[in-house]
Amino acid sequence: MEKLAYLRKEKETYEIDYSIAKIWNVLPKALASLKWTIEEIDNKVHHAKARTKTSFLSYSSILTIDAEPLNEKTTRVKVTAETTVTTITSIADFGRTQHRIDLFFEALAKQLISKNPTQ
Repeated sequence: MEKLAYLRKEKETYEIDYSIAKIWNVLPKALASLKWTIEEIDNKVHHAKARTKTSFLSYSSILTIDAEPLNEKTTRVKVTAETTVTTITSIADFGRTQHRIDLFFEALAKQLISKNPTQ
């Protein structure tokens, strides 16, 4: 039986009421709290790629994170996640790619709140 592999791709964009500098400073801590690996980071253009951990019946996902300032206090953060799935793992992986994006935004929010409790 031949395994067919393809990419499952999900996207999410949020506007966050923090400056781009604050968001970009806590980004590595948010990824570290999830035990995800930063594969690439460009601080000039606010672009990063991170790899999630693999789990039972699931490949890792690659998250592409892009941030852009909307003004001094608001930043748009766009995350695209891609996960390789096969015909077998796609059944167990249903929704996991989106869940990983949600986990990233939750970890980012926790880092922002813990760093700036008064805002």
